[in-house]
This record gives sequence, C-alpha cells and structure tokens, in this order.
Amino acid sequence: MKKGIKRFSMGLAALVLFIIAAVAIYAYKANAELRNMHSVETKEVVNQVFALQDAYVNMYLIQDDSNYIAVDAGNDRWVVEGAMKKLNIDPDKVVAVLLTHTDADHTAALSLFRNAKAYLSQQEEKLLTGEKTRFLFFGNKIDAKEYTLIRDEAIFHIGKTKIKGLLMPGHTFGSMSFLINDKYLFVGDALGLKDGKIVPFPTLFNTDSKTALKSMSNIIHLPTAEYIFTAHYGYTDDYKNAVKEWKE
Repeated sequence: MKKGIKRFSMGLAALVLFIIAAVAIYAYKANAELRNMHSVETKEVVNQVFALQDAYVNMYLIQDDSNYIAVDAGNDRWVVEGAMKKLNIDPDKVVAVLLTHTDADHTAALSLFRNAKAYLSQQEEKLLTGEKTRFLFFGNKIDAKEYTLIRDEAIFHIGKTKIKGLLMPGHTFGSMSFLINDKYLFVGDALGLKDGKIVPFPTLFNTDSKTALKSMSNIIHLPTAEYIFTAHYGYTDDYKNAVKEWKE
C-alpha cells in the first residue's frame, strides 16, 4: 500500500515538473515572438482609418460619417481608452466591433464601446460555447451578452460602410478577415507582414498552423484591395505586391 502511494506521489511530482517545464518553455518562446512584433503607433494611418496601439497589438477604427466601426478591441481596456482620448474620438461613437477572433488581446475593451454591436464568425462562436478549446481545456470569453454571427463571404453594411467577411481558420477555429469598402483588408492574426510581403503567423500561437497556411490563399485574389492591416505586424498600402509571391 505504502509503495503504491509512493509511486503515485513520485508520478504526480514528475507530471507537475513536466507541466512547469512546458509552461516555462512556452513562455520563453512566446516572449521571444512578442519582441519581434511591431505594432503601429496610435494615429490616423490613412484617410478615415485609425490605428490604436496597445502594447504589441493594434486595433483599428474606420470612420463612417460621425460614427466609427472598430476592428478588434485591444489588449487592455484602459490603454484603448487612453488611445481614444489621444485621437479625440468618443467611444460612444463606435457602433460596431468586428472581431477577427476572440483571443483576449483582441477583445479587452469591448465593454468600453457601450453602443456597439459585436460581430464574429459562426465558427468562432464554438470557442465561446465550449464546443472547441483554444489551449488545453480552455476556450475564450468576451464581454458581450449578444453578438452577430457572420458566415464566410457574407457581405453586409453598417451605415455607409460595406463589409465582407472572409473566413481564415488556423490561428483560431473561426478567424475571419474583413474587407472594408472593397479596399481595406483587416486580417487580425491570420498572417503577418515582413518586408511588405505576407508571411505566416508564428506557429506557437496557432490552433492549426497547417490550416492557417492554407487560409492565406483566401485573401490573395481580391482585385480591388489596396491595403492590408495586421494586428501585430503593421500594415502595407501595396496589397498587390504583398500577395504576388504567395504560392497557393
């Protein structure tokens, strides 16, 4: 009996040590990847498109007359609120938040936008309901009681703004890019940019990197697109050059 308890205790201790080591290695690698990310400073990056810098991540605002549409909602509510003040934009003027996915560094300031409706892909909802998990046994949560689900290639309008959702699974199960007014492409964490070219997002943070690679082909044939905005690697105003070398 005592030997059995001893073996169990030793096995449990070994498992705990393994988990601690795995977490430490992941944290080390994650920090290294985060140092390679370069977000855009808070400013109007192009006419009526604003970047809000929140440490290593960007969210964006698109002006629609006197209102605004947000793409994602940042990593820290208070940092986002400060960025809004810097831009002299009232958070109550944000009428919609388009979530590229539901990771915490893209949803933290949802409660700041009291008059906004949240939008996300149908597939991404599975992370909120517990049908799918993000890391180990954990799903995602967002601070929104209601949200609108978007199907792949759905076209809809908010105010005068035309929006097309493009499903790009891989980073999460339901990652979605948004093509705004046929011109501005917001990709979240579906991919990165390096030297003006699209590149895969770091595999360390993906649910399924093989699928993420395939998904990149979903955005390389958009004849009217001009800009690509990423969440962690800035933006480019030369869409054609960014995608021309990507092989499907």
